[in-house]
Amino acid sequence: MEVQEIFAILHKWGIHTIGQLAALDKQQLGARLGPEAVRMWERANGRSNRLLKLIRPSESFQESFEFEREIETAEPLLFMLRRFLEQLAVRLAAIYLVTKKLTLRITFGNKQIYERVFKIPQPTNDVDLLFRMLQTHLENFRSEHPIVAVALSVEPSKPAQEQFGLFETTLHNPHQLSETLARLTALVGGDRIGTPVLEETHRPDAFRMQPFSGAAGSAVPSGETPHALRTAHATAALRRFRPAVSASVLQDENIPAHVHSAEMFGKVIDQRGPYLLSGNWWDEKSWGRAEWDLQLQNAEVVRCHKSEGTWKLDGIYD
Repeated sequence: MEVQEIFAILHKWGIHTIGQLAALDKQQLGARLGPEAVRMWERANGRSNRLLKLIRPSESFQESFEFEREIETAEPLLFMLRRFLEQLAVRLAAIYLVTKKLTLRITFGNKQIYERVFKIPQPTNDVDLLFRMLQTHLENFRSEHPIVAVALSVEPSKPAQEQFGLFETTLHNPHQLSETLARLTALVGGDRIGTPVLEETHRPDAFRMQPFSGAAGSAVPSGETPHALRTAHATAALRRFRPAVSASVLQDENIPAHVHSAEMFGKVIDQRGPYLLSGNWWDEKSWGRAEWDLQLQNAEVVRCHKSEGTWKLDGIYD
């Protein structure tokens, strides 16, 4: 019987208080309303024991400091960050945890807050290693306003335990790789560092950069042949020029007859084409090109294309 049903019956009996419920006979109450009514009677008479469930409050791993005076150089900031890392590493080591992620927050004199998250490639409590990550980032950090406060928080995790197969390998030093990538990012920009991935398009050399993960994989989508091999000369490898070389192509009745560029020149004795390619005609990124495979008089076979009235030499077949 549900509790609400028991309450309704008790109210019909004229039982409205805990004292009235406690005065009833336990055996008769159980026989009429069932075991749930007995438990209610025991609680009313103080004969029921309820276990206390202890809930450990979540521990916050964060250190912060407000400077007495505004600072404009990195030395005081790095000194405090080093101190934060040492304190946090001791606290984490005491409960057998390691650092998985760092969050740096810097407060400026104009009340603006700068926040940067550092993902640790392999969780660790190595203070020197974590400090180098922060120092590398702050070497090229610039701000228009002085710093008034700094905070550093840690997302902990259990130490990584991973067993690889017989023929599987992993990075020899993930931390060194992460530090190198951080220095390169500071030097050339985040949009130029990562893993190149081919886009789902037929446009030659169309790719995007995604953050480097360290996992082995192919940059070519499954089921798609690289553009360099989609040619009549499927058994030959195209050695591409990066970037494509500007060329002058003389035509005879819209057929290439002579090629001249900084890499090579000569009369065309055989050709295949044009191979017409186009895409993205539905938006502002539309493109189109006509590709030719040309055999020159010196027996070299080259790939060239014409796009928007301009000829370029893509490469040479080996």
